[in-house]
Amino acid sequence: MAPEMPSQDDVKAYLEKNNNVMKELLEEGANAAIAAKAEDLPGFLSKHFAGAAKQSAFVFIKPHAKTDAVEALVKKKFEEVGIEITAQGEYTGTEIDEKKYIDNHYYAIASKATLLKPTELNVPKDKFKEKFGEEWDDVLKEDKKVLNAKDAAEHLGISGEDLDALWMTAKKADKLVKFGGGFYCAYIEEKKLYTFNAFFMVMRGKFTAKEAAIKYFVVEFAPNKLSWSDFRDKVLGPTDPSAAPADSIRGMVNADWEKLGLKAACSTGDNAVHASASPFEGFAETHNWLGMKIADDKHFGAKLLEAGLSEKMITEWAVDPQVTIAPDKKGSIFDQLECLDAPDCLAKCVKIALMQ
Repeated sequence: MAPEMPSQDDVKAYLEKNNNVMKELLEEGANAAIAAKAEDLPGFLSKHFAGAAKQSAFVFIKPHAKTDAVEALVKKKFEEVGIEITAQGEYTGTEIDEKKYIDNHYYAIASKATLLKPTELNVPKDKFKEKFGEEWDDVLKEDKKVLNAKDAAEHLGISGEDLDALWMTAKKADKLVKFGGGFYCAYIEEKKLYTFNAFFMVMRGKFTAKEAAIKYFVVEFAPNKLSWSDFRDKVLGPTDPSAAPADSIRGMVNADWEKLGLKAACSTGDNAVHASASPFEGFAETHNWLGMKIADDKHFGAKLLEAGLSEKMITEWAVDPQVTIAPDKKGSIFDQLECLDAPDCLAKCVKIALMQ
């Protein structure tokens, strides 16, 4: 049975009670920026919140927990709390590897490890020389002296786990430097080689092994019935499964992992399931994993376009870049939108777009 649609009174009450970001935006007068799209921001958000009624997230069961029993548990929990599954499917490790789904999913980290070549990275030359005593431009000129983590593992003929061990050795020897958020470089002395973000290879390997697979779901729920915050904290459970509510998905899998067919206990990394952290991430993840076009994502992508954000900006934001969040301050776009319900998330996107 389809979830109950909220009434116009429900919509109005929700916006008045919960839409703090919208109020903040209005106080700053920023609604003038979308005057061409709507008479005022409250009307714009009310219209779209009422029209869509629901917000959408991308969820997947991680490879270590992909069993029939866990899948049944996830579906049962969704049904209990009124979450509707609108699409579902599976990807094998080979598909995830070949199409670089997990690399794009963790783009901020993976771009340095697997997707971009050293010549494409914005390496701070002063920091590099200060740490390693060499000029970055000179290192680039030498054959095979600097490689991204994926190419380094292939060049050395070693596994991701072996490369990670070399990375940890370099870290202990103080041969590692942080250039910025999710951007690390290490010198593997015994191999006479520089590389980036090699720690990502172990995580990647869990998804790309030939025997690996994920089960994904696209889900919908009404924000006046279930907030995004409760979806993450109470339905999924926090990142650390040992701290998850007993009746949350992560809590239940953590408690009964043997009965559910897992080979090992859960951990902060292997915590059974992933779910989008905001409506924007829901869009970004369906865009990555399912090839959803911006205009075709009626839950959020299309609304961003109608609110005045360009396709170029939305596409760039989908891989979680650092954006201006205050004068002389940058931060992760995903972090700024975390746990906001769709109306607030849309308002915050407009606010941040105006700062760029």
